[in-house]
Amino acid sequence: MTESNQNKTNFAGTYFDRDAVIRLTRFLKIASWIVAVVYIYQLITGMAVFVLQLSRNLVYIGGPTDLMQQIGWLLQPSLAGVIFYVALQAFAQALLILLDIEDNTRRAARK
Repeated sequence: MTESNQNKTNFAGTYFDRDAVIRLTRFLKIASWIVAVVYIYQLITGMAVFVLQLSRNLVYIGGPTDLMQQIGWLLQPSLAGVIFYVALQAFAQALLILLDIEDNTRRAARK
């Protein structure tokens, strides 16, 4: 028996398509990287605009609290992007872990 046939379970009581779940995990991983790139681009663009505004004296910075507030406004959307990235990666890994648990349970039941 080849290794691909040995690893694939053909149990009729399975309620899902294993290949569809693997495709979904690949999509989630790709989507998470797209989200990361978009939010990194947004952060770089926002920082460039902020530096240009500072160099042209278009932004009034009255003190350290104003500067921290401006930096906070720059970082807030990026933190949401980090959360989206981590959540999508975690969901993709959780699906793979659930597939492994299901496969191991079926193998243990056969023995």
